[in-house]
Amino acid sequence: QGQFVESGGGLVQAGGSLRLSCAVSGRTYSLYAMGWFRQAPGKEREFVAAITWSDGSTYYADSVKGRFTVSRDNAKDTLYLQMNNLKPEDTAVYYCGTRSTVVGASRLAVKEFYDYWGQGTQVTVSS
Repeated sequence: QGQFVESGGGLVQAGGSLRLSCAVSGRTYSLYAMGWFRQAPGKEREFVAAITWSDGSTYYADSVKGRFTVSRDNAKDTLYLQMNNLKPEDTAVYYCGTRSTVVGASRLAVKEFYDYWGQGTQVTVSS
């Protein structure tokens, strides 16, 4: 599985920004894509953004388009999520996940198609 290190979460006021990181070390599998999901208390884990590792194609949930940017550093095996203009409804635990083999773009928004997950990082946005 490798080791995941997620960081960058915290408490921020509405309208503020945060940058999340997810570093993967020691992996023994190939990497087709990585994604960010989030889970608020009492809710299902939902898709936020994803990026394919080879060509950098990006995909976003409608709720974050124009505010969040997903990127990656292939050399460092690290995934990022720049979050701007944060809203209270963005409050959740954010998780990064990995997908080893090729799937259609629509399936990158489905948590069941991810192989491994990080431990999560809390993001809290106050109004």
